[in-house]
Amino acid sequence: MITSKLTSKAQTTVPQPVRMALGLREGDEIAYVIEDGRVVITRAQANPAEHPFHTFLEWESDADRKAYGGL
Repeated sequence: MITSKLTSKAQTTVPQPVRMALGLREGDEIAYVIEDGRVVITRAQANPAEHPFHTFLEWESDADRKAYGGL
């Protein structure tokens, strides 16, 4: 069993084995789901629509790569 302590500010450190298992890095978001009195922690999936360059994906065709690849 892997454990961590809660600080007076309700903060904790995600233990290294958990970070490695989830592939977490600094700045990643963690999702929590409560199921039957247990909490399941997963790496939050990024919403592509919230990505600042999401609108540029419309230019992601083979023709665009060929035309603008050398820029």
